[in-house]
Amino acid sequence: MANFAKPSAPRFSVEVYQNEFLPEGGREVNAIVTVTSTGGGTAGGRAAMAAAVRPAEQEIGTGPTRRSAAVVLMVDCSGSMDHPPDKLRGARAATAAAVDVLRDGTEFAVVDGTHVAREVYPGGGRLAIADQETKSLAKQALLRLRAGGGTAIGSWLRLADRLLDTAGSSIRHGILLTDGRNEHETPQELRAALDACAGRFTCDARGVGTDWEVKEVTGIATALLGTADIVADPSGLEADFRQMIEGAMDKAVADVALRLWTPVGAEITFVKQVAPSMVDLTGRRTPAGARAGDYPTGSWGDESRDYHLSLRVPAAEVGQEMLAARVSLILPDPVGGAPVVLSRALVRAVWTKDVAASTAIHAQVAHYTGQAELAAAVQDGLKARKMGDFDGATAKLGRAVQLASVSGNEDTAKLLAKVVDVVDAPTGTVRLKAKVADADEMTLETRSTKTVRVKKT
Repeated sequence: MANFAKPSAPRFSVEVYQNEFLPEGGREVNAIVTVTSTGGGTAGGRAAMAAAVRPAEQEIGTGPTRRSAAVVLMVDCSGSMDHPPDKLRGARAATAAAVDVLRDGTEFAVVDGTHVAREVYPGGGRLAIADQETKSLAKQALLRLRAGGGTAIGSWLRLADRLLDTAGSSIRHGILLTDGRNEHETPQELRAALDACAGRFTCDARGVGTDWEVKEVTGIATALLGTADIVADPSGLEADFRQMIEGAMDKAVADVALRLWTPVGAEITFVKQVAPSMVDLTGRRTPAGARAGDYPTGSWGDESRDYHLSLRVPAAEVGQEMLAARVSLILPDPVGGAPVVLSRALVRAVWTKDVAASTAIHAQVAHYTGQAELAAAVQDGLKARKMGDFDGATAKLGRAVQLASVSGNEDTAKLLAKVVDVVDAPTGTVRLKAKVADADEMTLETRSTKTVRVKKT
């Protein structure tokens, strides 16, 4: 029997960066909230966290049935995966490599995705427990994968959800690989599947080759709080799958929510994750009592993320100050009791007649406002280029080059340089390239929401 290590609980901290000063009558408050999790150790889920913050209570689920994580690998086996054949070969090898790096005790399953979803291993509507024997059997099952049929990604996700629902761990993760468009489902059917799975597990999505739809793959990752990327060459799948599995198993606690309480008269304009990538959480609010709401953040390991909060508060006179928002990190109690508050911070508003103080923009807010504009400029520029609006594309992509240069986003700058010839980066002077490889254009679009963090001094 595998030895399941008792996890250590991560520690969370919340820091707020803002210019709290407003002019007389001013209403708009912006703040960057940095959330950091450290010391998670072996993944164990929210039961371990709740036990750590309530040491007097008996810890739940630390016996031999504890699982470190649960993972379902969804592999596209539609007919297009055989054109060229190295796509399916690469997918088999990558999935086998992912199975190899599963830690003993991880619950896992493999799903064959076409116009229907089929369990490849272990079957029977259940998850296997990773050890030497089950990993060997899973890799043997992968050899039987054959390409054929269509693509209905929503059915893959729904099967993964049913399998993960049987897991003994709260760390539930999907990895989805596709090479084509979701042609055997309507957009509404895929949207319904994503809505049903949201909050139940996280999912990383990958597109292999260049025949898939960027917005479909990024939409899956955004809805399920995972990552999205392109693997243009199937030979790169193995390393990417290993990295995704290792990342999933490094998560220490699931279902963390960002709770915002605002006073009477205050309104929340938006809530967005802005690092390591842009994710709009505004529409995902769930009520949490009087004037409070929770925004999902998914699973956490040792990591740090930034969130941009924008608020409108009641206008006030010079000399007044108020609490504009209370920010808390919340963990649901695994046995249905009161939620655990992991950390807390405050957002303030102070009205002043000092013009210099009230008009200054905090460096963190300015930086991420620029990163959001950069992502939008890239996407708008590529859309204009596809529509034949070359003047509009030049203007938008030139602005993107300028913003990437100013903010130090070197990765995006390098990707932009494959789509435009950069004449002068600081002024955003560019020329569209006459010919651009599909892989380069899709890589830029897929990674356009990845951000760099502000350099702190």
